[in-house]
Order: sequence, then C-alpha cells, then structure tokens
Amino acid sequence: APSTPSLRNRVRAAAKMRGEHVARVIDVGDLPSGAPYIVMEYLDGEDLARRLHERGPLPIAETVGYMLQACEALAEAHAAGIVHRDLKPPNLFLARSAGRATVKVLDFGISKTLEEDAVTGRNLTSTSMVMGTPHYMSPEQLRSSRDVDARSDIWALGVVLFELLTGEPPFDASSRTGRLKANLNNEAPSIRTRCTELPLRAAQAIDRCLDKEPSERPGDGSTLLGLIKELG
Repeated sequence: APSTPSLRNRVRAAAKMRGEHVARVIDVGDLPSGAPYIVMEYLDGEDLARRLHERGPLPIAETVGYMLQACEALAEAHAAGIVHRDLKPPNLFLARSAGRATVKVLDFGISKTLEEDAVTGRNLTSTSMVMGTPHYMSPEQLRSSRDVDARSDIWALGVVLFELLTGEPPFDASSRTGRLKANLNNEAPSIRTRCTELPLRAAQAIDRCLDKEPSERPGDGSTLLGLIKELG
C-alpha cells in the first residue's frame, strides 16, 4: 500500500477517473527505500498557466473549448463524489495529440471524497487546514477546507475562466493578504467590465460561478458543462 495519506488519496481519486480529460495513473507503489512513487501517463505539451503567460488573454472561442473539456473531467469526478479542491491553470494541461490540444486535469492529490465521509461519518481534513491554492479557493474553502463540495470547484473554474479571458484575476490587490481578504469579503466584478466583447449570456454564466453564495452557483461540473455547451 502507498506510504502516505496524500498519495493514497491521490491514487484512490485518480483510479476512479476513466475519461479522456483526466491524467491516467498507471502504477503506484513504494521504492526499496520506502519512499512512495506514482507513475502517470506521459503528457507532451504545456499547461494553461504557461500559455496565459506567453500569450496574454486568450480568445473567447479557444477558452470555451478548453473549459468544455475541463468540465467533462469535473462532471465525471463530481458524479463519483470527488471534489478536486485545487483547480488552477497549472493543473489544466494542454496535451498535444494528433495535432490538437487535449485538456488533462492534473493533481487530484488533495481531492475530497464525499462518499468516504458519508460511509465513515467523519472527515479526514481538519477544519483549520488550508488545502488548495488560496488564489483560486472559494470563500467557503478559505474558511474551512473540510466543508466544501462540488460548488467550490465551480468557483475555482470561474476564477480560471476570468483569468484566461482578461489576463488578470477577479480579485486584485497589492499583496497576497489583500487578495485573500477581497476574495472573502468583496463581490467579484462582472467579467464584462474587463472583457467587453464577451456575450452577455457567457458573462452571466461566469458571474454565477463567482457568486459568494454557493447555492447561487452551478451545482457541479455537469451543470456547468451544460451551460457552456449552450454558449457554443
């Protein structure tokens, strides 16, 4: 068995994923030294963080295409009761294959398995633990990493969409602490204030992802996938 809880969690979550848009786990085990290892499929390409850094804001159609693929991975994960909890451009990899870029969602290593919580009646994540990348974490995840569901991933994907289309995050401040405070306390600006060419229905869908109230967001990856498909 894998030696660390985080690796066991990664393998448990990733092993359930069979879709085209999740990086495939091939093998897992322990080295003679006792150090754990994991073997994943080889991916050739670049992540969305690098593409954004090199090109700046991406065209609307290109961004929508990437997010459709990411939502397919999330729809599969959420249907299995798995919340990623660390969605961000570096974890959205553009794998080159047959002359096209295929989005692969990486790093389910801090994922939360809701089914396990229901079966065991307990949660393995301490309320005070910060799990994820604060820049992309939902307000409820910043308050308590334990008490999150699929709608926290929807928030993170909303931040990614905002950043890909505008070149900047929805919450901006001169310091990391200032950004976190803005994330917790300020309403996100409507994306049309920074990307005026975005169609109204697309802007409304992204704005919903960034609603402070989880119940106002699309409920899971499948719901967001449907909304994005309507935009196309």
